[in-house]
Amino acid sequence: MLGLIKNNMTTLKALLVGAGGMGKTWGDNLKDHPDVDLVGWVDLRPGAAAEAAEALSLAPAYTGTDLGKALAETRPDFVVDVTIPEAHRDVTLLALAAGVPVLGEKPMADSMAKAREMVAASEKSGKLYMVSQSRRYDAKLMVYRQLIQEQIGALGILNSDFYLGAHFGGFRDEMASVLLLDMAIHTLDQARYLSGADPISVYCEEFNPAWSWYKGDACATALFEMTGGLRYNYRGAWCSEGKNTSWECEWRAVGPHGSALWDGVHTPEAEVVVKTGGFFSETEPRTIAVPEGVPGGIAGSLRDFIHALTTGATPMGECHDNIKSLAMVFAAIESSATGKRVPIAI
Repeated sequence: MLGLIKNNMTTLKALLVGAGGMGKTWGDNLKDHPDVDLVGWVDLRPGAAAEAAEALSLAPAYTGTDLGKALAETRPDFVVDVTIPEAHRDVTLLALAAGVPVLGEKPMADSMAKAREMVAASEKSGKLYMVSQSRRYDAKLMVYRQLIQEQIGALGILNSDFYLGAHFGGFRDEMASVLLLDMAIHTLDQARYLSGADPISVYCEEFNPAWSWYKGDACATALFEMTGGLRYNYRGAWCSEGKNTSWECEWRAVGPHGSALWDGVHTPEAEVVVKTGGFFSETEPRTIAVPEGVPGGIAGSLRDFIHALTTGATPMGECHDNIKSLAMVFAAIESSATGKRVPIAI
């Protein structure tokens, strides 16, 4: 029942923190939800929140730079944190201390120490803190998980390949561990979602090909030991030109009854064993129809969060669970730096 809101009003009041590109996207997302009223918008840059609100034809009661003042004046039902990762801790702790639940962008924090503080603050306040792992809210990913559970069985092998030539420019070109820090959190979190397993340890190598336009390592290969005996293999590159995978990766899941594939775009497919005894077992294809109308991306995150606030249900991305995905990222970076297999401590 963490963070349950007993609100007889038809709408919930939201306070948005961050007015950059993603902040504006969240402004649209909040605007589109029928049960949400954006009552405040905060950004460190003077005038930025007001300009963003005007551009989206929104008129929150408060726009400014002071989060504490915004919390006091607007008395929101929840805060949406769309700041840079380095600011997530401060925003989340201030909101939770004021008794306000938080929906924050990924990653939870820029260090495990800060992430643990944030989880502890949620516990102390008794209010919900959820991280928006928006790529979980994908109807085809959900069908792929269902296909694994119903047709493949408990996994022993899970592989994901991520190969894109992403020419961002800007800060990413200068980042250390750019692939692992900026993107891999999505894929590692999806691996936990698909398998239902938690991380135990990892061995990882990062590297940067001679042609890479990134200063830091833009490629990584990691082998995760997971609960239940599962081995999860992550391979990725952000400087791979041509024959790109989707942003959702190309996946292979192998279990006792067969294998299931998903390219991140089309309907997932499986082949299951129907007869043994020959050199190769006889298999048959399996698919599950993808449902229509499932809210995806950050719209799915917001709906899950609102449902949790009003019913007491535990949403995907709840901080006690999401910190496990963050731990996979930082353990992989540590393994790469030390050249050693690293246990994953939550």
